Amino acid sequence: MSATAELGHLFRALKAPAAARALPKLAERARAEEWSYERFAEALLATERSSRESHGGESRIRAARFPSRKTLEEFDWSFQRSVKKDLVLHLAQLDFLLGKENVILLGPPGTGKTHLAIALGMRACLAGQRTAFATATEWVARLLDAQRQGRLEAELRRLGRVPLVIVDEVGYVPFDPQAANLMFHLVSARYERASLIMTSNKPFSAWGEIFGDDVVATAMVDRLIHHAEILSLKGDSYRLRGKDLDGDRRPKPAE
Repeated sequence: MSATAELGHLFRALKAPAAARALPKLAERARAEEWSYERFAEALLATERSSRESHGGESRIRAARFPSRKTLEEFDWSFQRSVKKDLVLHLAQLDFLLGKENVILLGPPGTGKTHLAIALGMRACLAGQRTAFATATEWVARLLDAQRQGRLEAELRRLGRVPLVIVDEVGYVPFDPQAANLMFHLVSARYERASLIMTSNKPFSAWGEIFGDDVVATAMVDRLIHHAEILSLKGDSYRLRGKDLDGDRRPKPAE
């Protein structure tokens, strides 16, 4: 068995298939360019690390349960001018995760809140951070199920260990008192412990209507914005751009 074949066998035994695949070409290049042993080893290990990060990112993206894949590169900045692109790109560097800070996206339906939330969540996944996505009503349903099974506290502790939780569409469906209480527990469990991205079609002044209680809403907003970046999106729905919802009602000329 040649030295290259033996090395390939050892890499596969060590569960480093990317390094095994890259070995022949990297070895050939190293000889041609007279690499040092250290440089060759660095290139080989970097190949394996990159492959693992890529596969790990895909696994985390699937585990996050995003409803679709959205990226910042796909976002139409020319249509949505109310949000500062530089600020969003800064958030995409994920410093807010290190600081255990929140990101709140407020604005009418269709203005890009969910797109940006998913795009930031995908960035987090690719950077090695576990992420969990669901709408507000879906989170309430999960927590309600955990409560019925007597494991609500355990579920909140588990979620507290997830670096990024995304709560989408707060305000689209009003909460009853039990649902409002569960959402408050979710926010409180992450307070200054981990980051949260939340989107809502309602301004904070209307959250008392959403949660059915001004006191609960005030307490929740206080916890959310204590360490948070708040982005207000304005304008018409991106999904309806270019569409004439009223139709062309102008009288047509007689033939």
